[in-house]
Amino acid sequence: MNKSARCGFTLIELIIVIFIISLVTALIMPNLWDTGERALRSEAKRIGNTLRYVYDEAAGKKRTYLLKMDLSADSWSFESERESRKFKMKGNVMFEDIIVPSLGKVTQGEVILKFGPMGPEEPVTLHLVNKDDMEYTVIFNHINGRVKIHEGYIL
Repeated sequence: MNKSARCGFTLIELIIVIFIISLVTALIMPNLWDTGERALRSEAKRIGNTLRYVYDEAAGKKRTYLLKMDLSADSWSFESERESRKFKMKGNVMFEDIIVPSLGKVTQGEVILKFGPMGPEEPVTLHLVNKDDMEYTVIFNHINGRVKIHEGYIL
């Protein structure tokens, strides 16, 4: 066979390359397009994980933690004598309200929850909303430290 007849790719090679490109695109593209509901659900899980972490750390290390929810800045943070972290909501997700029995329904300002070695003294319900008016509810059980996340506004 002469040299000019061997230039180019076979049909099988082209099909394999197109398949690999399609597979990579299908796996990566959904993560790049973060839809409103996906961002809202992700923030609800992140807040739930933070509540659970603070509860476990306070009980396990016998320390007092303060969890601060800033509804005006759509951020939250926690701190103890040795550790502190701050989080900001991603995308167009914001707090709608926070319900704590001793404070009632809080829609603006800052809510500070104290987590001692026995956990917080009362349950917490957080409502998150996005620009499309989709809502998620994060319910924290102060007795066992469990977090439940529900789609929609639940009391």
